[in-house]
Amino acid sequence: MDVIGSHAARLPALDDRWTPGAVGREELIEGLRSGAVAGPEISHPLDNVLRNIRLLHEGDPDKQFGMTGLQTLGPDEILDLVGRAAGFEPDRTATTGPVPVDPEHVLDACALAGDRFADAIRRGERVILATGHPVGLAHLYIEVGRLLRAGGATIIEPADGETWHDEGRPHPWQIRYLDGVAMLTDEASARHTHAGDAMDRMLDDATPDLVFADHGFAGAAIERGVDAVSIADVNDPALLVAQAQGRTRTVIVMDDNVAPQAYWPCFQAIAARLP
Repeated sequence: MDVIGSHAARLPALDDRWTPGAVGREELIEGLRSGAVAGPEISHPLDNVLRNIRLLHEGDPDKQFGMTGLQTLGPDEILDLVGRAAGFEPDRTATTGPVPVDPEHVLDACALAGDRFADAIRRGERVILATGHPVGLAHLYIEVGRLLRAGGATIIEPADGETWHDEGRPHPWQIRYLDGVAMLTDEASARHTHAGDAMDRMLDDATPDLVFADHGFAGAAIERGVDAVSIADVNDPALLVAQAQGRTRTVIVMDDNVAPQAYWPCFQAIAARLP
């Protein structure tokens, strides 16, 4: 049997991957690699990462994720943050090429997230789940939400169905929930978004103890001073800058838009930390 086949043989059966269980760390690492959540080359090359770092530093609203005050660090410092979080040493002479993500770093960050979720369960906290990548990440949030509910935390759904119009847009925006996970829609389809508008409306409607989110849903919560656990890709460093500023603690850095089922190792690493 070849190496890839032997690794695959050690992975949990498909039916077991979203059921909390004793899964070895090597199996989790192989799962992250085989699903392209982490590994030597994920979806965003270095030129894209450097471009977005520059745009963030220049104050591009699309890269701010609903936050202000992110211009305290220079581009080189931001690249260092990305490198430390993803587990690679930046090459200052390179402008193109792959950007790796160390699966060990992903699992360590997921364990920290699990510790925070364990606190939410013990305290019976109110939690908001939300994603700006409704295809890739929704399943992970849904499954984590089920664990939180089962443990005694409350998943809240503020501003459900709230609708508004942006000038110049041919369609409205609307907040909708899928199994407790907030998404931005155009009243017909769930949409990818970096904006913090939807979370701002949700926080106007309710005050959670914790937010588990990404993109502008996470950024807007951090801007309001709400405790947040977040997910970020290597080409979206705003949440890492906020972390470096001491505004948030746990940011899981990985490819944030691969096949929904590929995030099962993250689920298992989180579940292992829950009471």
